[in-house]
Amino acid sequence: MAAYCNSIAKLFKLLIFFTICSLFVHRSTAAYSIGVNYGTVADNLPPPAQVAAFIKDQTTINKIKIFDANPDILRAFANSGIAVTVTVGNGDIPAIAKLPAAQSWVANNISPFYPQTKIDRIAVGNEIMATSDKNLIAHLVPAMKSLHSALKLSGITDIQVSTPHSMGILSLSDPPSTGRFRRGYDRVIFAPMLEFHRRTKSPFMICPYPYFGFVPKTLNYALFKPNHGVFDKATGKNYTNMFDGQMDAVYSAMKKLGYGDVDIIVAETGWPSAGDPNQPAVNLENAVSYNRNLVKHVNSGRGTPLMPNRTFETYIFSLFNEDLKPTTSERNFGLFRPNFTAVYDVGILRNGQRVGSTPATPTAPASDPNKKWCVPKAAVSDAALQAKHRLRMRLGGGLHAIQCGGPCFEPNTVRSHAAYAMNAYYQANGREQFRL
Repeated sequence: MAAYCNSIAKLFKLLIFFTICSLFVHRSTAAYSIGVNYGTVADNLPPPAQVAAFIKDQTTINKIKIFDANPDILRAFANSGIAVTVTVGNGDIPAIAKLPAAQSWVANNISPFYPQTKIDRIAVGNEIMATSDKNLIAHLVPAMKSLHSALKLSGITDIQVSTPHSMGILSLSDPPSTGRFRRGYDRVIFAPMLEFHRRTKSPFMICPYPYFGFVPKTLNYALFKPNHGVFDKATGKNYTNMFDGQMDAVYSAMKKLGYGDVDIIVAETGWPSAGDPNQPAVNLENAVSYNRNLVKHVNSGRGTPLMPNRTFETYIFSLFNEDLKPTTSERNFGLFRPNFTAVYDVGILRNGQRVGSTPATPTAPASDPNKKWCVPKAAVSDAALQAKHRLRMRLGGGLHAIQCGGPCFEPNTVRSHAAYAMNAYYQANGREQFRL
């Protein structure tokens, strides 16, 4: 009997050992979840249906935020399980402050897609306080209330209403305990807004960007790299990264108004992977450091010094590099290029996929630094591209790569196939523009 009990005890210990081991193995290989801002200021992005399939099948991104209510995007994410935040355009805010217009907006932009598309939040405008437009600012909270009422009247009770804010809403933020909303707006705008959030159990949305707040001596502090930290004498808390400092500054401002219990989510944050020559801190290495550490940090559940053990819903800016943005840095905030290759890996690729730290923008092969590529202009119609494509097929051969089953068949669109055919002909004929 004693031998039997000893055997059972040994078996039980082994079972515990292997269970613990399996937990550690699972944790070490688990990918992180994160939200992303899906911006579309570009003329080379893939169709929304392909974007939805890519996010669902190839990444652990579980929520997206868009800057409008694009019906093609909303249709594409139907039945995907991906949560979607849609945005009311800034210019629509004064109108939807009145209930009939808000009801019309919901009928046109939400009801046709919900609940097949998992719309979980509506952002009323984007960083309205930063516009300094008094008309928009005055109508912001009424529009939020009106839209919430319109949703309820439509029988929709699980879509939250909020609005994103830049860090410019604070008059003080350093050290974090001094955080305070701008005078004049604190009681008139933010107190009633936070009361709305408390009543509707919706979050206060902020856009903390250490990228916009660092100076050379605080670069490591902004990038989650080793640094001496910033000590807040009032609270006795030491801050080792600027993200936590910005978050706690907002929390301090909310608490001063009596709303420290309202949830906070990060509507935007990020770091560009390429910039102009006068931006030495804007490079691939720093983008990797910020975004990769950010993803780990917000998934850790550690919270911040003033908000410990809290997890913050976070949206990185942005999903893709957007080529129509005005500056180099603005065009290079993306985690992915428009062809779905990763600019760099932040730990959100499925099935153990990894990518190296590849350049943020395509570079020509070392053997030919002057190599150019031929791509169609955005304004050219599909019909014109189809005609040009057929001509190139006759002149330049069969181009098996874009035929069904070929390695470049997908995406199966006129623009994609025409671009391949035109570029193949261009490269094969000495890259002479007059022959196109």
